Amino acid sequence: MSNYASTASVPAPANGRSLSIEQEELRGIARTVAEIHWLLIILVLVYVIYAETDKVSEAAVLSALFFYTAFVMAFRYANFYKHESRWKVALETWAMIGFITWVCYYTGALASPLLNTYLLPVITSALTLGKVTTLIEVALIAACQVFLGGSFSMSMLLSLAFLGGFAAQIAPVILVAYIVTMFSVDIRYGLNRAKLLSETDELTGLLNMRGFSIAANRLFGQALRYNRPATVLMIDSDNLKAVNDAHGHEAGNRLLRQLTRLVQAELRYTDVLARYGGDEFIVLLPETPPAGALEVAGRIRDAVAGAPLDLEGEAIACTASIGVASYPADGTTMDAVVARADRAMYHAKQAGRNRVVQFRADEGAQK
Repeated sequence: MSNYASTASVPAPANGRSLSIEQEELRGIARTVAEIHWLLIILVLVYVIYAETDKVSEAAVLSALFFYTAFVMAFRYANFYKHESRWKVALETWAMIGFITWVCYYTGALASPLLNTYLLPVITSALTLGKVTTLIEVALIAACQVFLGGSFSMSMLLSLAFLGGFAAQIAPVILVAYIVTMFSVDIRYGLNRAKLLSETDELTGLLNMRGFSIAANRLFGQALRYNRPATVLMIDSDNLKAVNDAHGHEAGNRLLRQLTRLVQAELRYTDVLARYGGDEFIVLLPETPPAGALEVAGRIRDAVAGAPLDLEGEAIACTASIGVASYPADGTTMDAVVARADRAMYHAKQAGRNRVVQFRADEGAQK
């Protein structure tokens, strides 16, 4: 039998916890946002150093630069929030818009050479927060630019001349928001698709061992944390080699797909089924003690035995051998439980196949 530890070991969660996929994605986003913050700070600092401004404007910009840098340091490097979130990114983009508005107010308002830095929060929002939030931020930037334009009467704000000029001014921001949002959606779709393919068995549509490791890491970690039972089933098709030899590999593939459907029909939505490799499958049953797992395994064995494979009108008898091992009775790590379920399945095949065998330490395994 194959060795679980050498092919798809499930690592112990760091500090008793496992990072979710969402948190991993947000951590990557946070690094990008931090770089955009520093880019904005450097641009403003370079302007202050090289531009000719009066002392009042320079003091106002330097004060804003100090407080904004302190804000970034607190948010990014002082664990202001323990976990990354999209709300945190939204707050940062709003602070970015406020800082840019202040700086532009003291460096020429709508004529400020730093006016285009409004594109930075727009890009940040489009990459991370989605269409609706980005649209809200574009509206906020538009309001800030109206403010920078000075006081206007209502009749002037509604005049065609003002609306045309303002539309031309805000159009680049809207265009950048639209393009970056579209690219972000396409990139995210591509990444999700690649991730799905990397974690899925092509033949059966089940998780492969990489995908199983991710799911099992989380569920087994919960069992350890709350001292709850969890059971592993190792399932082996007894007939794949004979079907392949007699009818070809396509028939064998049909057998594996049928076995997949039969096993899935006996599981809960919380159970995790994966293709272990070749003709073997693995199931993690969270919140399931040995007695409950033996009942599930028995139903799977009966379902497989009661559904012969139909090959051009010929009914091919099919059976499965199943090994059962549980936490905490049979091991305190995922590797140990899987290895013992694998050993129990090996005993099931040695004992004549088409049976369920539970691991037992004193004898190796028992019926």
